[in-house]
Amino acid sequence: MTEVEEVNENEHGGPPPSAVLVQILGGFQVSQAAYVVAKLGVATILEQEGPTTVAVLAERTGARPEPLARLVRTLAPLGLFSTDGHTVTVTPVGALLSEKHPESLYNAALMWMETHYLPFSELLHSVTTGHPGADKYLGEPFFDYINGDPDRSALFSRAMGDLTAGLRTGMFDGYRLPPGRTVADIGGADGSVLVELLKRDPDSQRQGIVFDLPSTVVNAEQTLAAAGLTERVELVAGDFFDAVPSADVYVLSHILHDWDDESSHRILSTIAATATAGARLLVVEGLVPPGDTPHLTKALDLTMLGVLTGKERTDEEFRRLLNDAGFTLDRVLPTATPYSILEATRH
Repeated sequence: MTEVEEVNENEHGGPPPSAVLVQILGGFQVSQAAYVVAKLGVATILEQEGPTTVAVLAERTGARPEPLARLVRTLAPLGLFSTDGHTVTVTPVGALLSEKHPESLYNAALMWMETHYLPFSELLHSVTTGHPGADKYLGEPFFDYINGDPDRSALFSRAMGDLTAGLRTGMFDGYRLPPGRTVADIGGADGSVLVELLKRDPDSQRQGIVFDLPSTVVNAEQTLAAAGLTERVELVAGDFFDAVPSADVYVLSHILHDWDDESSHRILSTIAATATAGARLLVVEGLVPPGDTPHLTKALDLTMLGVLTGKERTDEEFRRLLNDAGFTLDRVLPTATPYSILEATRH
């Protein structure tokens, strides 16, 4: 193929490789732009009130009209807005940056940019040393940094609740909890996963426990109250590396991917030490597919690499991890979401 033929192929078959790479390299700028339209409330106004002009958006949000217009112009071709020369309309994708959207990722946008963005600049350190670059940037482990400030802890809990709620839409459709009087959500954060499970459960007498660090578990109070489950769910503060409350069914939702194999083994072993034989464990995680198949887990694994010690895993890696800690993996239930439900039993 001649150089001319290659150029023509690029012209008719898609952007040239240089344009693709420039977009990838500039991804950090796009994420900041999305953060700004979320933080200023631009997406919230458009999603709640409908299309309007940049001038109105600027006045309502305290932004300058000309820079805001340029921001919208940049994000429109990426699918967050559409424009007609006069008004701005938010798309279904952009609407998720609205604070009021039922599947909002507003808190996730704030959390990623305010707690992950700068620490991720040390990714090179992660890859060359095997230690989280965030630790180097922050001067302490990431979760110590998050839990060291009540506002950061609350934002992180809200973000995880929003992020997993949006991505897990439909995940528990048709799912039935295993038998048992008490369900303990270990590392349950704002309690949203337990609320979803209990509200779908036909056994209205089943009790729940949200278990998390003292600075985090308080964030579940509002979630439980809004769901009318305050009387059925107990909030218990503690550290899952030390001890967990007794239950018949344990839930670990998006927990193990935050931790390396050694730490994950400690978490599972702590549960196994309390659980009686036959107790059930539900692990809700994404499973990494083989090869170059696109999957959310492959993007999340990059976050784990830069910020935490954890990683995304295959089903076989989970099977070994569970078995070594005293659990038998009974079945893996794919869902309509990027996540699967792994059911296991205490030996």
